[in-house]
Amino acid sequence: MNLGDIIKNIPEEKDLSLRARPYFNHSVEMKKIFSPEERADALESVGLNVFYFPSEMITGCDLLSDSGISTMTSEQWAALHLGDEAYGSNRGYYLLMKQIRETFGHEFFNDPSSGSLNAFIFHQGRSCEDTLFSVLGKYGSDFVIPNNGHFDTTAAHIKANDMEALDLFCPELKDEHSPSHFKGNMDVLRFKELLRISHNRIPMVFLTITNNTTAGHPVSMENIKVVAELTRSYKIPLFFDACRFAENAWFIKRYEQGYEDKTIEDIVKEMFSYVDGFTISFKKDGLVNMGGGLFLKHNGLFMKKFPDMPDILVHHQIIKEGHPTYGGLSGRDIMALTVGLKIVTKEEYLTYRISQVQDFGKTMSNLGIPVLLPTGGHAVYVDVNRFFKDTGMKPDDFGGIALTAVLLAAYGHRACELGHFAFGSYDQSSQKEIVPEINYVRFGIPRLRYEKRDLDAVAEAMHVLHECRDKIPGVKVISGRGLSLRHFRARFRFKK
Repeated sequence: MNLGDIIKNIPEEKDLSLRARPYFNHSVEMKKIFSPEERADALESVGLNVFYFPSEMITGCDLLSDSGISTMTSEQWAALHLGDEAYGSNRGYYLLMKQIRETFGHEFFNDPSSGSLNAFIFHQGRSCEDTLFSVLGKYGSDFVIPNNGHFDTTAAHIKANDMEALDLFCPELKDEHSPSHFKGNMDVLRFKELLRISHNRIPMVFLTITNNTTAGHPVSMENIKVVAELTRSYKIPLFFDACRFAENAWFIKRYEQGYEDKTIEDIVKEMFSYVDGFTISFKKDGLVNMGGGLFLKHNGLFMKKFPDMPDILVHHQIIKEGHPTYGGLSGRDIMALTVGLKIVTKEEYLTYRISQVQDFGKTMSNLGIPVLLPTGGHAVYVDVNRFFKDTGMKPDDFGGIALTAVLLAAYGHRACELGHFAFGSYDQSSQKEIVPEINYVRFGIPRLRYEKRDLDAVAEAMHVLHECRDKIPGVKVISGRGLSLRHFRARFRFKK
C-alpha cells in the first residue's frame, strides 16, 4: 500500500479543529515597555483622545483601525524595489491597470491612450470621496445620497457639499438574537419608499461592503441585486464603497446559497457587475499602507448621466494629487498595491483572516462581553449600551470614550469609539447631544499582524473591565464638541 492510499483512510486536514496559519512570519519588531502609570499620563496629556496617543507606548494590541496597518507580504516588499518613480506613466500604472481589470472587471479601467479616463488614483479613500462629492455637489442642490451605512468620512464629505447622507440600516441589525450573517444589507422597504417619494433628489446610491458602520457586517448578493434593480428602474447610478470587497465576497461564498462552489474571484466579478462605479481605500483590502481609487464603469449609467464628469475629475485630481498616472502615490506604493490585490482574493488567506476575527468575537462573547454577533469581517464591535446597562452611565457620559481610555491606560490595548460621540452631534441652539442609533467600541484587526494569543489578551482585559464596569466614570468634553468628525480632534477628562 502506498502513502496516498494510507492517508485516504484518515481524517483530512480540513476536518481538524486547528490548522497552521497560511503564512510565515518574515520579521518581527520588539516592543518597548511602558507602565500603566506612564500610559495614563500620556493619555491624559492628549485629553483622553486615543488617536493622539503615541503608538510606541502601546504594549498590547493596536486595534484602533484595520486601515493602512496591515503586515505586507515578502512579495510586496520585493515589489517596492521595482517601483518606477517617473512623474508620468510609470511602469506600475500599467500593471495596476491590468490588475484592476482582472479583479473588478475590464470596464473599470480604460487604456489611457483611448483619451477617455475612468480610473482615478488617489493617496487614500477619503481623497476619492472628497473629489467625487465636491464635483457632484456642483450639479444641483437638495441632493440626498442613501447608503446601507455611510462611514464617518463619507458622510462628512457629503454634508460638506450641502447634500444629505441618509443611512438605511437593515432591520436585523437591531435584533441581537438574529442569526443573519448579512446585517450589513440595505433596508429595501425603506429604500423603495425613498425612491418613490424622492427619486428626483437622488443623484447616486451607495452600498458599503462590508458595512463598517454596522459592525463590519457583509452585504448579500441578493441585496446587491435588488438594490441594483431598483436604482436602474429609476435610472439612478449605484456605487460601492468597496474598501473590504474581498471580505464581503468571502461571506457570500460561505453563507449565501448558490455561491458555495464559486471562486472568490468570480464572486467579486459578479458583485461589481451590478454597479456603475466604486470608491475604495486600498489601505484595507489592498493590503497596503497607502492608496485609494475612484473607478467609473465605461458606458455605465453614471458616465451617461454625467458625461462631462470624467474630465472634471481629471482636472480635480491633477490639482489635488498629481498626474493621473500616479495620483498622489509613489511608484513603489503602486507596485505593492498591484501585488496586494492578487493576494487579497486568495480563499486560504480570507478564511484565516475572517476566522481570526470570528474567533476573537466568540472569545469575547464567551467571557460575557456584549459583542455584536455574528461578527463581521474586519473587527469585533462591543455594544457600549449593553456593556454599561446596569450602571449609571448616561448617553452624554460617552461610555465608549471612557472605556477605550481605561483599556489603553491599564492594559496597553487601543480601540476606537464609534458611537454616541463619533457618530453623534451637538445641537448648539438647544445645547443638547443628538444621539445616533448605534453606540459601539470597535476592535479593528489589522491583517496578518496579530496571533490568537495577542487577541486573547485583549479579550481577558475586556473581561476584567466588564466585571468592574461600575468603577468606570463617564467623561466630560473639554473641546471639539461641535466639530465635524469631532472624534478625531476632541479632548476629554473624566468626571468626578
